[in-house]
Amino acid sequence: MEQEYILITDFCMSHNIETHFVTELYEYGLVDIVVKEDVQYIPIQQLPKAEKILRLHADLDINLEGIAVITQLLNQMEKMQDEITQLKNKLDLFI
Repeated sequence: MEQEYILITDFCMSHNIETHFVTELYEYGLVDIVVKEDVQYIPIQQLPKAEKILRLHADLDINLEGIAVITQLLNQMEKMQDEITQLKNKLDLFI
């Protein structure tokens, strides 16, 4: 299945931000960037994550270091929730 992408410049124009912001997100490991023929793209499935990060930055004035920490903690919570669900399912087999 071929992955779909959006131009970084289009994303930035639609959100009224500078392209360097997306580059910084990439440098912090918060989003992926794909380069094809010297043009930078964001994978479509990364858009909700990028928009969430943008809202945290713009609406709550959280810097990128803070966003990186928040994202890491949310990922850890999600993994823990998945593990709890798996353990509950295993427990249900014995009850």
